[in-house]
This record gives sequence, C-alpha cells and structure tokens, in this order.
Amino acid sequence: MAGVLKQAQDQLKNLLTCALNRAMEKGELVKTSIPDFLVESPDSSIHGDFATNIAMVGARLFKQSPMLLAQKIVDNLSLDETYFQECEIARPGFINFFLGKTWFKEAIVSILKEKENYGRSAFGGGEKVLVEFVSANPTGPMHIGNARGGAVGDCLAELLSWAGYDVTREFYVNDAGNQIEKFKKSLSIRYMQLYSKDGEIPLPEDCYQGEDIIQAAQSFAAIHKDKYVGVSEKERARALVEYALPLNVKALKNDLLKYRIDYDSWFLESKLYKSGKVLKIIDMLKDRGYVYEKDGAVWLNLTGFGKDKDEVLVRENKIPTYFAADIAYHYDKLVDRKFQKAINIWGADHHGHVGRLKAALEILGVDPKRLDIILMQMVRLVRDGQTVKLSKRSGKSITLTSLLDEIPVDAARFFFNMREVNSHFDFDLDLAVEQSSKNPVYYVQYAHARICKILNNLEKIGKKPSLDSNYLLLTEREETELVKAISKFPDEIIASVASSNPSRLTKFIIDVATLFHKFYGKCKVFGSEENLLGARLGLCLAVKITLKNALSILKISAPEEM
Repeated sequence: MAGVLKQAQDQLKNLLTCALNRAMEKGELVKTSIPDFLVESPDSSIHGDFATNIAMVGARLFKQSPMLLAQKIVDNLSLDETYFQECEIARPGFINFFLGKTWFKEAIVSILKEKENYGRSAFGGGEKVLVEFVSANPTGPMHIGNARGGAVGDCLAELLSWAGYDVTREFYVNDAGNQIEKFKKSLSIRYMQLYSKDGEIPLPEDCYQGEDIIQAAQSFAAIHKDKYVGVSEKERARALVEYALPLNVKALKNDLLKYRIDYDSWFLESKLYKSGKVLKIIDMLKDRGYVYEKDGAVWLNLTGFGKDKDEVLVRENKIPTYFAADIAYHYDKLVDRKFQKAINIWGADHHGHVGRLKAALEILGVDPKRLDIILMQMVRLVRDGQTVKLSKRSGKSITLTSLLDEIPVDAARFFFNMREVNSHFDFDLDLAVEQSSKNPVYYVQYAHARICKILNNLEKIGKKPSLDSNYLLLTEREETELVKAISKFPDEIIASVASSNPSRLTKFIIDVATLFHKFYGKCKVFGSEENLLGARLGLCLAVKITLKNALSILKISAPEEM
C-alpha cells in the first residue's frame, strides 16, 4: 500500500488531469494531449504541501500564458471530498495546494493501524534480489572499509525487504586463487619457524605479516606438534590452510553477528572451480569469439567490445584469474540461481572492474542492467580532530572488532549510514560515544525514549491513544509538520531503494526526531484539554511507531528509557 502522502499526490495528479479535460470539453482550452507535469512537495510549507508546474509546461500546447492557464485549471478544479482544502496560484504559474484536516487524521490513523508493519509495501513485487556485501578476504580480520560496507549493505538489504523484494544476503568467500596461495605460504613459513634450529626462517615481504598468521601457526602446532615438518611443502600448506581457513571464516561470521549482520548464504569461490563453472564460462566466452591467446595466457577481448583494456582469463601457469571466477560467480547469481537483480557493495578502488565485468556478462547474453554495483568511498577515523589508524586499547590497526570494542554497535551502524556511499566520510569516534544531543543516534533514541515516557506516564492515569480520537484538533504548525514528516516514511523507503542510498533513512529519522522535539517544546500533552490530549497522544504513538520501525531497518535499538 502506498503511503498516505503518496495517495494525496496521486489524487492531486488525477484532479489536475480532470480539470484540464473539463476545460477542453467546455471549449475554454484547445483540445490537445496533456503534457507530463510534476506534483512535488515544496521546500517551504509556505508554498503549500504540494505544488505543480502543470501550467508552465502546458502553456505552449494550450496557447495560454502560464498564469492564465493556471487560473483556468483552478476554475475547473473541485476540491470537495478530497484530501485538499485550498489552492493558490503563484508566479510564474505554479499552483500550490494545501492539505485539509481529513488528510492529517487519516495519516495518523493509518500509522496506528499498521503498527510494526508501517512502512512496508509491495513496491518490489516479490522480485528476487541478491545483495552481496563485505566479502572480506578470509585470510585476515575485517577492516574499517568492511565496517562501512557491512552497515550499508545490510541496511540496503533490509530496505529492499521492506519495499517488497525477496532479498538474499550473501558473503562471497575468496577461498581460492592467489590470496589463498599467499595464505598457505605465510602459514607454512610461520609453522616452520617454530621448529627451525636457528630460529630464523625469513618471511618474504609478499607474505602476510600479521599477528593472526603467527597465532594460527602456533594453534596448529599445539595440536599436531612437528608432524608436518618433514612432509612436502604442498602437504604441509594444505593441512595448515584446511585448519586455519575454516577458523577464519567462523571468526568472520561471529564478528559480523556481533555487528548484527546475519547472512542467508556464504558462497565459496572454490565451489566454482570444483563444479567446473569457471572453465565452462571461459569456454562460453570462447564460443562467442571474444577470447584469444597471447604470451601463453588466455585473454578476453574487451577492447573489441568497447572497453578500455582486455583482461586475462587464464594465466601462463594455466590457473584461471580472479576475473574469470568473478564472471562465473555473477553468471551463477543471475542465470543459474535465477536472481532477477544482483547488487554488490564494492570499494571505490574497484571502479575499473565494473564496466569490464558487465561487458563480460553482456557477451554471455546477460542484461548488464541486472547487476548494480555500488562503489563505496573510504572512511577516515577521527579522534580529537586527528586521523586515527591505531586502536586506543590495543595499539594495533583498527579492525571491525576493535572498533566495536570502542563504540556501541548502534552508533557504528548509524554513523556509517549517515553519508552517501560515494562520498568520503570522517567517522568521529568521540562523537559516537557522546551521550548528548550532538550525537545523532543518541538524539534520535532520546526522542523515542521521551515518547515512551509520555505514553507510560499517561497510561498510569488511564489515558491511552485511540483510533477514535479527534485528530481534526491537531492544527498547530508543529503538529501538522510532524504528521507530514512521518507520513513520508513508506515513500522514503522506496526512494532509498530506488537510489540505492540508505543515508536517506538516517536523514529522515533525524528530521522526525527534530520535529518531535519541537512539538514537545511547543505543544504540551499532559495537561491539555481532554480531546486535544487524546489527539496528541495518538500523534505521539504514531511518531514512536515510525521511529522504531525506521531504527529496526538500521538494526539499531529503540530504547524506552534513557
């Protein structure tokens, strides 16, 4: 169901169309097709709740000045039994419309009826969508970029679900290829260092240097002792990676659960190789005439498909590249598993990969528009105005887990969704833990807690919100602005999905909280006249429902007291 604000907008579009048709039938305007026109919410409520440019875009067709055409439209317009109470003409030809009391009543009542389902819609029509995000390298801990990608991806997936899509969250585990070979080599050397007589076997610079590799080798040695010292390098490396990799993946799962992210699917890259899908994709590309050999390697001819450069599919050592596996993975998503849409959250450093991957899919007959790739900019952590790279507690690089040791999960998930993903973001660690109105997540949660306190206190004396309250009494500007704000929620979800921009949601929540605090300061609830008190109680509950539902999409708690 569309939100009540969208219903009013649609009703107004129909009213304006009918007014023009009426004027043409009466001979007041020449008969012609009605042009596309806009019905939008003005930046300021002084100009009404909706404004239309219909008179300006139609002036040439109807051979009238915009002001004269606007007057003829208004003369043929009836607002009886509609959501609107009045309209006005403004230069150079806008027509502004003002919502009536009936609409405000219906807006509140619809929210109170829908409760925890308020905001949900069937917009997506059940379309199957796969959202893949984070997909961190399983050879080490997650970094701050993963923290942002996790918050953004999980929120976008939830927004899609609320908008009526059939959503699957997926983590792509890179358990094959060069990084795993590097992981094996690093583990093997660290293990052998434990048993070397001189205690010194150098670790090459191209190996993983982290403490986690040392700990994994030590844990393996605690179980197997020196059993793998005398075996072949291949056997030793295989045993080490079979031990360490599942533990790393389990650690990723646990860390992400702590971050309130629960994936529906963990897809292993190795599965693509074991099933033969990577080689099958290469053969399919060959069959389409876009593959050639050069210097012992197999290449995909993307320059012949209008892209900036060609890509290697199989190296000189006969091992397929990550790019080949990536094509197979996305073909698996969109063709084999029949997802109608795939959405990826990637770091901005992958921007060159986007066009080439889409071109490969198009060569394979897959519509590239079915793949949306959202490129995410870097995050800079700031404390006391200075860039921070090390954890305050551990003194090591800040990972997802060390970040969550320093700040609440609520703050992390809110802050990472406060900016569009294509913009750089300074994450203020001091602000994230501050308990004041300066902290946006605290500010929003406090609004929810304040409403809960109002409702609880009045319930103690027998006053409860009711669908039957006289909401026509809510005429103060602080009341009507608040109603209009919360009525935007369903449409805001749809707009966030359409633009792949979860930051719209945090902005919406902050705006609602701000308007509620203004309402609370101007319009007293306790002590109001009986009927007005009932109406304001209902409004408070409607705001509470909206805030709680919006916070639930972000997977942020909505405390009842603070």
